[in-house]
Amino acid sequence: MEADDHEPPANRLPITRIMAKEDYYELLGVSRGASEEEIKKAYRKKAVQYHPDKNPGNKQAEEMFKKVSEAYEVLQDADKRAAYDRYGHAAFAQGAGPRGGPAGGFHDPFDIFREVFGGGGGGSIFEEFFGGSGGDGSHDGSDLRYDIEITLEEAARGVEKEISFRKLAPCDHCGGSGAEPGSKRVTCPTCRGAGQVTTSRGFFTVRQVCPACHGTGTRIEKPCRECRGEGRVNRTAKINVRIPPGVDTGSKLRSAGNGEAGVYGGRPGDLYLVIHVKEHEIFERQGDDLFCEIPIKFTLAALGGTIEVPTLSGKASLKIPPGTQTGTTFRLKGRGLPALRSSHPGDQLVRVQVEVPVHLTAEQRRKLEDFAVASGDADEPVGRSFFEKAKKFF
Repeated sequence: MEADDHEPPANRLPITRIMAKEDYYELLGVSRGASEEEIKKAYRKKAVQYHPDKNPGNKQAEEMFKKVSEAYEVLQDADKRAAYDRYGHAAFAQGAGPRGGPAGGFHDPFDIFREVFGGGGGGSIFEEFFGGSGGDGSHDGSDLRYDIEITLEEAARGVEKEISFRKLAPCDHCGGSGAEPGSKRVTCPTCRGAGQVTTSRGFFTVRQVCPACHGTGTRIEKPCRECRGEGRVNRTAKINVRIPPGVDTGSKLRSAGNGEAGVYGGRPGDLYLVIHVKEHEIFERQGDDLFCEIPIKFTLAALGGTIEVPTLSGKASLKIPPGTQTGTTFRLKGRGLPALRSSHPGDQLVRVQVEVPVHLTAEQRRKLEDFAVASGDADEPVGRSFFEKAKKFF
């Protein structure tokens, strides 16, 4: 707050220039109708971005950290938020009355941060933010992705395949302990066996996992010569995976525990298979339905009959009624792909294309000419329905 240079008249209050405070909603980057969860999510993102420990020596970031904490303190409280929506920053000016809401200052922004991020014991989000790990020093293994290509037939009936890939697996020499056989673990000199170290950063104290022993409180006297103390080595793994019927390109399957091995007893990661289905030379997939086009002779289209059509499970009979037109689509119920999450399979859609003969013998031509005369096609080569619509152009 900055006072005016001139002496005010005795009968007037001093004139002050007030720095306009930034809007709380704009500081957090949320709309005025944002939910409590959206406000909390926005604060967490901003708090991590501007925290002084992530921006050492950056006064501007520290100031922004205080501002977003103040904004969150107001907007996450229903009563304070209602007062702010009605009166703005005046609701929290020092000495504000009952209408203006609670008077006085705000809480320590670091207290707010600890509350939101859960500054408790080992393994908390708060602790992980400052680079710690689990309280026992363990690290879970990473998840892995494996892209696998299968045929449409395999996608329809399901298939079991053996796959091989490189990953970090437990060291056979030390059994995953990281210690050379016969060696022992000794008390960590950095944390003196506590597994945690305390760091003072100004008025903010952080307790985190010991970086030397990773929270175990002990160190390996003689690291394993094969894995150099990590307990893991890179090797090729081979596993059998079962792909269920009905998968499609983009489907993801989880193979629990087949990712990379954990460190210091941490859980192994998972393996995620991403499915890619090859294009088929006959069928086109549309969800759980199959689509194909089949050319038929014009005599069959005119006279009707029965033909055999291919399906993924063999052959099927399809009845073609007399007078079938090109582009007509028939449905074979249940001849599509099995649904991945349902007991109702898809259908197979068959669209016929009527083929017109290109080369005719003299006898075939004569008989067709006789047919054209007998049916009236020689005089009316264009369909009557179309001619009625288009005759005004002639």
